Amino acid sequence: MLVTKQPVFKRFWYPVIPISQLSDSSPTAFTLLGQKIVLWLDDSKPVAAQDRCCHRSAQLSKGKVVNGEIQCPYHGWKFNAAGACVDVPQQKTGIISSNYKICTYACKERYGYAWVCLGEPLCDIPNIAEASDPQYRLIHEFYEPWKCAGLRVMENEFDTAHPTFVHTTTFGSEENPIPDRMELEEREWGIEFWTTLGVANPELQQQNLKLELSKIVRTMHMTWYMPFTAQIRIAYPNGLVHAIVNTAVPIDDSTSQIVQFCLRNDTEAETKAENARAFDRAVTLEDKAILETTDYDVPLDLTKEQHMMTDKPGIMMRRKILALLKAHGEVEQTSS
Repeated sequence: MLVTKQPVFKRFWYPVIPISQLSDSSPTAFTLLGQKIVLWLDDSKPVAAQDRCCHRSAQLSKGKVVNGEIQCPYHGWKFNAAGACVDVPQQKTGIISSNYKICTYACKERYGYAWVCLGEPLCDIPNIAEASDPQYRLIHEFYEPWKCAGLRVMENEFDTAHPTFVHTTTFGSEENPIPDRMELEEREWGIEFWTTLGVANPELQQQNLKLELSKIVRTMHMTWYMPFTAQIRIAYPNGLVHAIVNTAVPIDDSTSQIVQFCLRNDTEAETKAENARAFDRAVTLEDKAILETTDYDVPLDLTKEQHMMTDKPGIMMRRKILALLKAHGEVEQTSS
């Protein structure tokens, strides 16, 4: 499946850039589903638009922001957050034509990121309950492009058979190649998955978890939010919950911008954010090394790849995405 060839993916929300990287003086460029867009701040609120001036097609991201309005670098035309042209320097008198406008997109701030939807949204931004719970703190972990498909990342998050072989330096356990429990439920816009897995507990993680045990059991409740956001809530024996939220934002067919943050029901005094971030980063780099070797054209036709028992969540993901395409009159577009 090629994500840029499936129009329905434009109707979902994606966290394209941290709010901290946006400015009220300089616009920022991003590519979402192959579409070049530009983002900026207007009165501290994020704005997203097509990165193309309606006059002579210059990239607006090369321009600047003036009092919340983006100014084209070519001829100085200015556009407001609604996309309307509000100033043509070469036109000193008269009404500016209503045809002088740029395409803008739905854009909201949530969890410290600017979320963008290129079309009419099919559902809301994922509701991460822990983010509004005062017992939890939010830690931004990393933001970078990976050369792999978003669906591969989502399946990997729910794959409880790979830690033994991929996460050899972090938490993988040779004694526990498969989970002790797998319970899967379908939801309208995703799936819920409950599982338990025996894992290793290296020194850094012992410090982070305050559990001086070399082996522990992770109890996990995972949620997949269509199409490319996953939340993994990991409960430990001492009551600590470490919830990871990961989105594979589709830049194009072969590249995803990986956005990850976590939420924990402890304090900075108990575990430094940099230490929690360091352990998760080590885990994700192990995933990245493998995922970037996989084909980005992920087949929704289940006969195109082989499967095993622990692939059930991924199989359900593929079936739900295929059903989504059919419901919107689309067929799977592939590179072959």
